[in-house]
Amino acid sequence: MTTSFGIVIIGDEILSGKRADKHLPKFIELLGARGLQLSFADYVGDDPDRNTATLARAFEGARRSGDVVFSCGGIGATPDDHTRQCAAKALGVELELHPEAKVLITERMKDTAKEQGVPFDPDRHDNIHRLNMGVFPVGAEIITNPYNKIPGFTCRAGAGAVHFVPGFPVMAWPMMEAVLGEQYKHLHRTEAYVEKSVIVFGSMEATLTPLMQDIEAAHPGVKVFSLPSVDHPTYGRHIELGVKGMPASVDAAYLELLSGVRKFDFKIGPELVR
Repeated sequence: MTTSFGIVIIGDEILSGKRADKHLPKFIELLGARGLQLSFADYVGDDPDRNTATLARAFEGARRSGDVVFSCGGIGATPDDHTRQCAAKALGVELELHPEAKVLITERMKDTAKEQGVPFDPDRHDNIHRLNMGVFPVGAEIITNPYNKIPGFTCRAGAGAVHFVPGFPVMAWPMMEAVLGEQYKHLHRTEAYVEKSVIVFGSMEATLTPLMQDIEAAHPGVKVFSLPSVDHPTYGRHIELGVKGMPASVDAAYLELLSGVRKFDFKIGPELVR
């Protein structure tokens, strides 16, 4: 079973355009550096019902297919942070203060008090409230946060898992990188996926579809893609037709694809490798 990686990005500020999402391109970069690819992405706001439904799909994919999903945002303790509660609801479990999270959050509060030059008071209302950031679904595992000690958490389902990290990139990205390195090193590939494509002029996608289907059938593990454009600044109206996958498989599939295209009376432009 091939492991699929996905990401869920949570927050009204992303959907409203108040903040631009940076997690998706960074996650693609982190995966690519390890020879892995992103299979799916979801964006959802701070609506608890939609959040729960989105996470339920993520857990179902983890349980059914071994999916690995990273969820970014909404794990704080303000009224618009619902992710911890929604994760528990999606799993059908209760929430509880994780003992390791309590220790880490308390350490952070002591550090903050020391920086401010005031005594640490564990019974102060705001300090008690901060412990809510360590209230996770029962059975969750800690993801350490090197930035400020406030942890994320992992919930496993079947052979897969959903990893929950904060919305702040400065915290989330090192946590995501650590999880990929520590828990999924066995999936890293020394050879990254490659793409090979050719610019085709004067064709319709429907004409090329049988060729694309034949290539995928003859080369398991290779994906054929077609990217039409009507107003490209360099090539104008054209189709970028190509294959992607592991290098050894892509080379043979691409030669067959190119041979098939040449049987048509189309003008062929540059060949591209990524």
